[in-house]
Amino acid sequence: MNHSQAQFNSQPESTNRIIRIFDTTLRDGEQSPGATLRPEQKIVLARQLAKLGVDIIEPGFPVSSPGEFAAVQQISRELQGVEIVGFARAIKGDIDAAVRSTMDAARRRLHLFISSSDIHLDFQLKKSREEVLEIARQMVAYGKQFVDEIEFSPMDASRTGRDFVIEMVEAVIAEGATVINLPDTLGYALPEEYGNLFRTVRAGARGADKVQFSAHCHNDLGLAVANSLAAIQAGANQVEVTINGIGERAGNCSLEELVMAIETRKSAIGAETGIVMSEIYETSRMVSRTMNFPIAYNKPIVGRNAFQHESGIHQDGLLKNRNTYEIMDPEAMGIPRSMIVLGKHSGRHAIKHRLADFGIELTDDQLLDVYNRFKEKADEMKIVPDDVLVRLASESTATQHDPYTLIDLQVLAGTQRSRIASVTIRERDSQEERTLTGTGTGPLEAVIHCLQQAIPVSAEFEDLEIHSLSTGEDAHGEANVSIVYNNQRYTGTAVHNDIILAAAQAYVGACNQMLMSIQDTDSEENTEQLA
Repeated sequence: MNHSQAQFNSQPESTNRIIRIFDTTLRDGEQSPGATLRPEQKIVLARQLAKLGVDIIEPGFPVSSPGEFAAVQQISRELQGVEIVGFARAIKGDIDAAVRSTMDAARRRLHLFISSSDIHLDFQLKKSREEVLEIARQMVAYGKQFVDEIEFSPMDASRTGRDFVIEMVEAVIAEGATVINLPDTLGYALPEEYGNLFRTVRAGARGADKVQFSAHCHNDLGLAVANSLAAIQAGANQVEVTINGIGERAGNCSLEELVMAIETRKSAIGAETGIVMSEIYETSRMVSRTMNFPIAYNKPIVGRNAFQHESGIHQDGLLKNRNTYEIMDPEAMGIPRSMIVLGKHSGRHAIKHRLADFGIELTDDQLLDVYNRFKEKADEMKIVPDDVLVRLASESTATQHDPYTLIDLQVLAGTQRSRIASVTIRERDSQEERTLTGTGTGPLEAVIHCLQQAIPVSAEFEDLEIHSLSTGEDAHGEANVSIVYNNQRYTGTAVHNDIILAAAQAYVGACNQMLMSIQDTDSEENTEQLA
């Protein structure tokens, strides 16, 4: 054992509290309008959530449909390493369905809820506090016959009088509840208020010292993560979250934001989680694609711009030391390293560095010429993708650096036939031009089939994103294409008022980026071998 290993092994174990992550993406997250999942999609996502390392999964609302029941049942049978939750209203039929669907889980929990705020009782349930209290008692006692672990949620707790919350919590603890969740159902609370709710209930409710406390926050005022952290600091040791913060209205507390806040500031918070950070990005992308919910560019942690920098000052600092403008390591979360985005605020240092990544070395005069061309292009495109930058370098040096160039594209579309595409590609080394045709159920599929014939790479076509950049008849669209080769992701971007052409250019750009990266790596390896 070397000295560094001995030093590591001799370090004391962490004294931080472990915060359990309760994921409700497949239940509360799915209640977001338009995010409905098929049972088979739920099962795939549940597997990924287990891989991510969440402690508890709430896979759905079993009583709501036969498909939902079947999905919860299969997830319970398959994922034996994760605690599975059966969600139910304080109604016997709901409880029976939740109990039956989770029967095969290695560890399971029943999650019961009923409204507690006066506005809910008066206008929704039309019941008195006494009636609701009795229902809560009876249904917890009924559920306790079947399961040991029962979580109880007084819905809209943050807008409920503290005395009644305490009375309700005492009642359900007496009947066997083991986890008390105090939800901020409408995202109304401020962090100080929400933290005080936990302190007050934990101090005032008899039996509170014998149960666990959980936070469930919505994001209507953008405070879900802040409120969840306040709850942790007030004694909660479980937080209910969703991937990408998806959920009703403005969504739920975001798993990735909460986990990385805890991870980044664990010494200040005194807590940590068991989440596998390297799976965060892939899980986020999988949920986004499956639910057809795009991720905002400026979304913390997983948004496209979260670790990208255009400012020349920031880029210069990052190239010298990453910690100058980054407080987290994106690669530790499985996020591809692409910290520098080239736009009109970028400087020559960043341009030179990016071209060097593709093995392109420029003289000072050539760099100045590329820089001037780049500034003109940046005003037009906002963000200058790698394939465009390489083309600018080719123009300045009178040398084609791109392995392949798209010369021409034509697409024939119609309502009663397959779409037919034709592309002409020029290969750099031989200068040969080839024209190929392909078909597809849509024009994009037909074009990609052509390009896959024209550019012989064994990469997997992973994803295509199309975004509108303007409105009107002359609107421009941006296409982003990602391909995967040897577990490495390569992305091409193009902007054009013909979105099909933009997608084709983006695909060619991604392939070129991959090929130039491989060539540069091979060149470095050969140099090392010769040395």
